[in-house]
Amino acid sequence: MPTPPSPAEDPRWYRDGLRFDCTACGNCCRDHGEYTYVYISDADLVALAACLELPEAQVEQLYCQFEDGWRHLKREKAACTFLDDKGLCSVYEGRPKQCKTWPFWQDTLASKADWSGPVKACCPGIDQGELTSADDAERIAQETEDWYENS
Repeated sequence: MPTPPSPAEDPRWYRDGLRFDCTACGNCCRDHGEYTYVYISDADLVALAACLELPEAQVEQLYCQFEDGWRHLKREKAACTFLDDKGLCSVYEGRPKQCKTWPFWQDTLASKADWSGPVKACCPGIDQGELTSADDAERIAQETEDWYENS
């Protein structure tokens, strides 16, 4: 087994880990330019349907649309359809993978400037709470990428 790089040799800007604590503000559920779509895999559709206690076909018809071969949630306003009046996710237990893995996405880990700039501006939970190791942050981001590739 190869020896992991020492902290001084680790090129990741977040090699010491990242802090994140969800504040349930709902900001991540609102449009932020390029982060507009919430993509829905088949497994996400099953989870949403179970959470909503509706048949999958009905959930797809009511809440999803297709674009460029991808299924995503319809956006009829500048926030997720499932963001309630209190700013909370009404399908939290059945929320899509993309939502579960926020903010640990490859895009948000790309640079410290991204994390400390637009991501932190959107999310007051950035740099708060428990430390997530660099390896765990990358694992979560990779899970999301694998999900995209296999959806």
